[in-house]
Amino acid sequence: MFGIKVAIANRLIILALILGSTNAFAGSLGAPAGKVILVVGGSIENTNVGDEAHFDRTMLEALGVTELSQETPWTEGRQTFRGVLGSRILDAVGARGDTFTARALNDYEVNIPLDDLRRYPVLFALQQNGKYMRVRDKGPIWIIYPREMFPELDNEETKQKWVWQLSSIEIR
Repeated sequence: MFGIKVAIANRLIILALILGSTNAFAGSLGAPAGKVILVVGGSIENTNVGDEAHFDRTMLEALGVTELSQETPWTEGRQTFRGVLGSRILDAVGARGDTFTARALNDYEVNIPLDDLRRYPVLFALQQNGKYMRVRDKGPIWIIYPREMFPELDNEETKQKWVWQLSSIEIR
């Protein structure tokens, strides 16, 4: 019974974060001071390098860090991930469009509806079990879907969207 209450409380907290998310970042992107780990391009309003938005880890974390604990199909046991909600990144860049292409360092890419990031607390994870993820550990960014909180996300189609070694997204 306690586990059910905790799961419900976690779901309510994350939903409150999503609903409280606004486009408070409009026009306020600074320049990255550290190594760029995410490039956002395409149909966006807010840029900081040409017509793209470049983010280092500090910039991403400044958007607000969220934690998600769950099992994944690619790891053993329960994992704790920390990172930024995808909806926060969309807000920061002023994303306009219906989909985005997520591209990994190895050129794997998949199209993802923007609605996924608006409807669900999809995490752009930077840490796993308290450690920043390295490239060989699926980092520096791994898109994590909250499949335990939302059973409708526990399917093969959604598994294709769990992009690890994420390097860029292109909004369309």
